[in-house]
Amino acid sequence: MSPVLVRRGVFLAGGVALFILVLAGRAAAAPPPDSCVGCHENLGDRLSKPVAGMKDDAHAKRGLSCASCHGGNPARFGMDAHDRAAGFVGVPSPKQTPQFCARCHSRPEVMRRFNPKVPVDQLARFLTSVHGKRLAAGDPNVATCTSCHGVHPVRGVADAASPVFATNVPQMCARCHADPARMGRYGISTTQFAQYKESVHGQALLDRGNRQAPGCNDCHDNHGAVPPGVTSVANVCAQCHSATRDLFVRSPHKAAFDVLGEGECTTCHGTHNIVFPTDALIGAEKPAVCVRCHPAGSSGLAAAGEIRLRLERVKTAITGAETILARAARAGMDVSETELDLNEARTQLIIARAATHTAGLPAVDPPTQAGLAAAGRALAAGQAAIAELAFRRRGLIVALAVIGFVAVALWLKIRELEARTHP
Repeated sequence: MSPVLVRRGVFLAGGVALFILVLAGRAAAAPPPDSCVGCHENLGDRLSKPVAGMKDDAHAKRGLSCASCHGGNPARFGMDAHDRAAGFVGVPSPKQTPQFCARCHSRPEVMRRFNPKVPVDQLARFLTSVHGKRLAAGDPNVATCTSCHGVHPVRGVADAASPVFATNVPQMCARCHADPARMGRYGISTTQFAQYKESVHGQALLDRGNRQAPGCNDCHDNHGAVPPGVTSVANVCAQCHSATRDLFVRSPHKAAFDVLGEGECTTCHGTHNIVFPTDALIGAEKPAVCVRCHPAGSSGLAAAGEIRLRLERVKTAITGAETILARAARAGMDVSETELDLNEARTQLIIARAATHTAGLPAVDPPTQAGLAAAGRALAAGQAAIAELAFRRRGLIVALAVIGFVAVALWLKIRELEARTHP
């Protein structure tokens, strides 16, 4: 054989070998086939929805597949992929769902690989909740993980489209808790969501999108959902209103409510229907909440009336100062520094309103007196500005009169001189 043919044979063999190696490399780099997707996306109706939903799924975005949760062998096709030997579990029942999710979500070593911030005690807390206890007792109608978080897709908590995104939580809870048919079997009211929407908290969260405002889970907890009992209401509210709680525990109401079994904050403010608090809540006449417990002529009702009177005095003083300062400002007087006193009066009024939770004049009196003093200084400054304005106007009138007199005198003198010059 000629050397040329030998060289050509070697080159051809080398090319074929290289081609085979490239194909092998590509095959090795290609992801293994996932028959779950291939089958289900063509099945239509409810069986294809999981595939469509997975594009927004928090698990899929972190590289998890159908088999990661449901088991089976995605390298096989048809029903052969539902391989029980490969751990196929299919769709878990409601009773199985918490443990199904906990296979990963209760294992720190697993969750650290994906999101270390996610707590791993959700299952333990769920089992202590009303939902978890009813589920353990055999009730399949209670909420489980998928009831709240959804399924295919399960969106992240920070995803605005997630059912558990802060502004979506009330509507999510209402899917069950506003349903008379579902709640009727438990004797639970279904008015909570309707009341919450009209409350100060609901308007802040749902209407204005303020995610600092509390939703259902902020008071009832997430996975360990329980109704806040009478003895824990103040602590629940104190998550946001700690200063108010500290004032309340100094009041005579604290001991009285403990004896009567009243729910502290909720006794006066309500529960899901909490409205923006106004001074009308305090006093000796309706609609003040004080009249619900304190009878006419009682010392408690008298104290409530005196507290309201002091608040009204500060408000009246502030209004008077605001009126005269606005008048001076419209007239062009500089009263900007006086606004500091006016702001101080407003601040003291806020402090006095908070102090009403002590239900006693000793705490309310100092800020109301300080508020009156600050409003008085603002009023005096406004009156001084008006007096200065009047003085300036009088001075202007006098100056204009003098100028006019001088002008007339000059005009007359000029006429006299002209007459002498031209008799």
